[in-house]
Amino acid sequence: MHIVFAAGGTAGHIEPALNTADAVRRLDSSVSISFIGSERGLESELVPARGYPLVTTAAVPFPRRVSTDLLRIWPALSSSVRTARAHLRSSQARVVVGFGGYAAVPGYLAAWRQGVPLVIHEANATPGLANKLGARLTPHTASVVAGVLPHSRSMGMPMRRSITSLDRMSAREGARDRWGIPMEAPVLLVFGGSQGAARLNSALEQALPDLLAAGIVVVHSYGTRNQEPASMPGYFPVPYIADMAEAYAVADLALTRAGAMTCAELAAVGLPAVYVPLPVGNGEQRLNALPVVNAGGGLLVSDQELTPEWLRAAVPQILHDEQRLISMSRAASDFGDRNSDERMARWILSVGEMSGKRGDAAA
Repeated sequence: MHIVFAAGGTAGHIEPALNTADAVRRLDSSVSISFIGSERGLESELVPARGYPLVTTAAVPFPRRVSTDLLRIWPALSSSVRTARAHLRSSQARVVVGFGGYAAVPGYLAAWRQGVPLVIHEANATPGLANKLGARLTPHTASVVAGVLPHSRSMGMPMRRSITSLDRMSAREGARDRWGIPMEAPVLLVFGGSQGAARLNSALEQALPDLLAAGIVVVHSYGTRNQEPASMPGYFPVPYIADMAEAYAVADLALTRAGAMTCAELAAVGLPAVYVPLPVGNGEQRLNALPVVNAGGGLLVSDQELTPEWLRAAVPQILHDEQRLISMSRAASDFGDRNSDERMARWILSVGEMSGKRGDAAA
């Protein structure tokens, strides 16, 4: 069986696709896997790094809404669809699996034109145009938030094994030793993705002296494109954290944006968080965080409300309240889903098997 994954643009689309591909291989090592994506997106780096072949198509920026702009991109899109169709034919693809992003659209349309079953997973509470389009072409859809795609089944976010297998309490002592952080210190983890988050960085910079004075240790991923802050006792600034599982084990509370993967990982490992949704797009980040916040596993603070004054008042109060942290951690953990990668993989394999049986019968 050959399975083709279609995803691209951002890590939020590519990472769950890669995690699902890894799960497929664990379940059935005889399955071959390839990816279709754009020549410019992060997939050109992330996919080969995980050991999967990538077939690239021309990058065709997609409009955010259905409009006459779609007509303008059709010539370039048609060329990308032809490339994708050629790959489906040559690989004898049994199923195409999409995780969204404009780079996935050629794969979706190619699957439809070739009659190859299409499986789509939507991570966000507000689906993008690519998955809205793809959902019209297939009965096989899944979503983290129920009902955001037509006839979708409930399916959590496929995550890395290093995250889903993490026991924070068991890993804490070793992780803190490696960072040089005392076991008894309350730790705030601040991160905003690989490029950082300007609002989080600015508010933290101004509140930092008071947080340190309150006995709080701060681990801060400030972003690879930003200037390095001055380190000081109790403050650990790094441009990027490669091992997020270890960072989660170190921390007692996170301060972060609310991307779908971030929300899923924090809930899975049971780390309480202050979510500050990025105030752009369709408000999907706020909707991503809302379920775990409503369950009691975190707080939701708007971008405008996140001020140095808010941090000075709220963060020490939370981190010095052990029972509150325990309660929030349990609530997040109860809400989290650690097995979505394998559930997604089993579903994809079953669709592929049914596709193969239909092909054999036709032959």
